[in-house]
Amino acid sequence: MIDIKLIRENPGLVKENIKKKFQNDKIELVDKVIKLDDEWRKEKKKVDDLRSDRNKISESINSLIKAGKKADANKLIKEAKEIPIKISKAEIKISKLMEGILGIMKSIPNIIHDSVPIGQNETENVELKKVGKAKIPKYEIFNHAELATRLGGLDLESSRKTSGQGFYFLKGDIARLHSAILSYARDFMIKEGFSYVIPPFIIRKDVVGGVMDFSEMDDMMYKIEGEDLFLIGTSEHSMIGMFKEKTLRKAEVPQLLTSYSACFRKEKGAHGIEERGLYRVHQFEKQEMIVICDPEDSYKWYEKMLGFTVEFFKNISIPVRTLEICSGDLGDLKAKSADVEAWSPRQKKYFEVGSCSNLTDAQSRRLGIKINGGSGNYYAHTLNNTVVASPRALIALIENNQNKDGSISIPKVLQPYMGGLKKISFDKS
Repeated sequence: MIDIKLIRENPGLVKENIKKKFQNDKIELVDKVIKLDDEWRKEKKKVDDLRSDRNKISESINSLIKAGKKADANKLIKEAKEIPIKISKAEIKISKLMEGILGIMKSIPNIIHDSVPIGQNETENVELKKVGKAKIPKYEIFNHAELATRLGGLDLESSRKTSGQGFYFLKGDIARLHSAILSYARDFMIKEGFSYVIPPFIIRKDVVGGVMDFSEMDDMMYKIEGEDLFLIGTSEHSMIGMFKEKTLRKAEVPQLLTSYSACFRKEKGAHGIEERGLYRVHQFEKQEMIVICDPEDSYKWYEKMLGFTVEFFKNISIPVRTLEICSGDLGDLKAKSADVEAWSPRQKKYFEVGSCSNLTDAQSRRLGIKINGGSGNYYAHTLNNTVVASPRALIALIENNQNKDGSISIPKVLQPYMGGLKKISFDKS
C-alpha cells in the first residue's frame, strides 16, 4: 500500500506506474481515492471545527455564569449538548470513508523501482546472470521421482492414500538429503549474521491481508474451517507479521532473520508433464530470509540477499541463473523482484527454486511497522528471499549430481549432515 500523500500530490506518477504494470483498469481507482480523500478531509475538518467550537462555548459558559448571566449561559449549554451528536455522526462518516479509501488503496500497486524492466508477462523477464556450468551428461538422467522411488526414498502411492495428490513420503537417505539441504541453509545464513527463528505455521486473516493481496489468498492458502486462521504459504507471512504494530528503534535495524517452516499451498491449476513428481506439491519445507531495514538501505540488502541464495546453490553444486521480474509479472506489493532458477539437465532448461523481493513500505503500511528515527517515526522497508525450498532443491540436486549408474553424489558441504555419506546408491541386495 502506497502513501496517500503521493496520490494527493502526484496522481499522475501513480497512474503511470499502473500503466507500466499493464493494469489500466485500475487507473480509475486513483481518482476514486482522491474523491474519497477530499470528502474525508472535509469531514475531518468539520469534526476539528466542532471540537474547537465546543471548547470556545465552554469558556463562554463559564464566563457568563461568573457574570451572573444564567439565561444566556443556559442557551449556550443547550447548543453545546448538540455538538457531541454532530461529532458522533461525522466520525461515523469519517470511519466509513477511511474504510473505503483503504479498501481501494490495497488494490493500487506499489511503485516499482526505476530499474524494473517493462514487460507484460513472464516471457519478458530478463536474465541477469548464470552461475555454474549447465551440463547435459551423455548418459540418461532419470526422472527425480522415478529414481528416488527406486532408491527407496520416495513413496507417492501411499501418500495419495493418506493425503491425496500433491503430497509425498520421503524416506531413508533421500529424506536425510532433504533435511541436510535445509540444515545447511540454516547454518549458512547464521554465518552470514542472520538470527534463526522457527515461526508459527498458522496466522490470522489480518496478518494475511498485511503481507499479501487478498486476491491471491483464495488460490494459494488453506483456511482452517470455523477459525479466522490460515496455514502459511511461506514463513515470510508470519515473520513479517511478528513485527505488526511495532516501532523499532533506529539502533534495532536492520533486523536480519532466517526462518524454517513447513509451507502449505493449494497450487490450483493444471501443470505440464515435466511437473509430475515433486515439482508441484501442496506441502514443502523452506529456509527463508527476511530483512526489516531503514528505507535508504533496502536496495543494498536486496542485492546482498539475492547474492546469498546464488552462493548457497553454488556451494551445493547446482548451476543457477537469476531473472529480473518485469513490471507486468511483478506482484502488486513488490517494488522489485528476481527469481533464482536451477538448471535441469533432464529437461534441458532452468526452473524456479526461489524468489527475492523488495516490498519497500507496502507491508509496513498495512501492518504498522515503523522505525523511530529520533525526530519522528517512519515506515520500515521489508524484504524477503528464499534461501532454499525443498523438494524443489532436492529435485535439482538429484538431477545435477546423478551418476551414470543412477547413484547420487552428495556435495561436500552436505556430507557432515549425512553422517559422512558421500553417495546414495542402490542397495545391491
